[in-house]
Amino acid sequence: MIPQWFIEEKRDGKEHTEADLRTWVAAVADGTLPEYQIAAWLMAVYLNGMTEAEIAILTDAMMHSGETVSFQLDRPTADKHSTGGIGDKISIPLAPLCAAMGLAVPMISGRGLGITGGTLDKLESIRGFNVRLPISRFKELTAKVGCCMIGQTDTLAPADRRLYALRDVTGTVPSIPLITASIMSKKLAEGADTLLFDVKFGSGAFMKTLDDARNLAQHLIATGKRLGRTCRALITDMDQPLGRTVGNALEIKESLEILAGKGPRDVRELTLTEAAHMAHAAGLFPTLEAALTRAEAALDNGEAMAAFRNMCQAQEADLTAPLPCATHCEPLYAEDAGTVAHVNAEAIGRAALTLGAGRVAVTDTPDPGAGIDALVQQGDTVQRGDVLCILCAETAEQIDAVRTQVRAAIQLTHEAVKPRQLVVETLT
Repeated sequence: MIPQWFIEEKRDGKEHTEADLRTWVAAVADGTLPEYQIAAWLMAVYLNGMTEAEIAILTDAMMHSGETVSFQLDRPTADKHSTGGIGDKISIPLAPLCAAMGLAVPMISGRGLGITGGTLDKLESIRGFNVRLPISRFKELTAKVGCCMIGQTDTLAPADRRLYALRDVTGTVPSIPLITASIMSKKLAEGADTLLFDVKFGSGAFMKTLDDARNLAQHLIATGKRLGRTCRALITDMDQPLGRTVGNALEIKESLEILAGKGPRDVRELTLTEAAHMAHAAGLFPTLEAALTRAEAALDNGEAMAAFRNMCQAQEADLTAPLPCATHCEPLYAEDAGTVAHVNAEAIGRAALTLGAGRVAVTDTPDPGAGIDALVQQGDTVQRGDVLCILCAETAEQIDAVRTQVRAAIQLTHEAVKPRQLVVETLT
């Protein structure tokens, strides 16, 4: 395989052979290819795409560029991947809920970048929670506790790590084949037999349109099936934030409310829906309705909370310690009365970033207590002087910087407001 010929092949819209594609990925992983050649190939893929067969081979080669995990358990293994959004804390109550239902959930998650929050950042706002476990311990806890949540290790899909870093600086991130291979290589390497994808669209999502979200979901499912996994996808709304909190410790607080059988309706609904789909797809229940009934029971009778506490204890977390709080927390009051018609997710995400809840660069450290609390939702009725949300930050200046932005993001009306549809489509 001559690198420049390989690049020219994709530049001209041709299909790679399996042998050449696997040789290329191996060279990416071991560092023998220079970055300028990898960057040229990434742009060729971005412009000309890949066939389903190429995507599957690329995914498999990236998955096998490092360590892979396998399980032989007395319960089925399942995981979910979300494309990310504002206030999306679903993974945190979902993993222990699924464990309580009889699944084993080996979940390897990511950190936030920009306005999108990361599961690992949220978990680390719990004192002591260790997301840096070796694969051997990850396997042990998944088998023992039923769920374990860690970050990507150095040995897991190393080719993806190098490709992703270059995609970020070469303008090739929004490529469906490259997104698919990146997501799937990590998810397949962690060893789950059943995968659920939560593909979000809207102002607070990476995919802005329903068509783009559907396209990505179809590619994820097709690649998973080619590589022997059971896959489903939910296409969900991210034009508005999920729940009433945005920010790391604040979202942990809301996740604990969900695990206690309470919390916002939308977060509860999506958590239950995803748990039911995972358990049904994995074969634990004969119907989706039966799986949903079991999920509701496990959430309301304390089983899910017990599984979460077991996971926290196993991963060295101290749930008795108070969650971090911001130095300054100031309410934003309604200037008019009305019904909340819409809350712009992108604007809320950008405000949370300014307040310190996120990171602009990978090396940034988010403020665990920063963010937005008690946020009104679509359909809420407010009177003049009511609290629209609470802004939390390290400094009063950060709060002052987002007041106008947050107020503009919350739109009021005097007309009837239709209920929000969270799950727009289901793909199998």
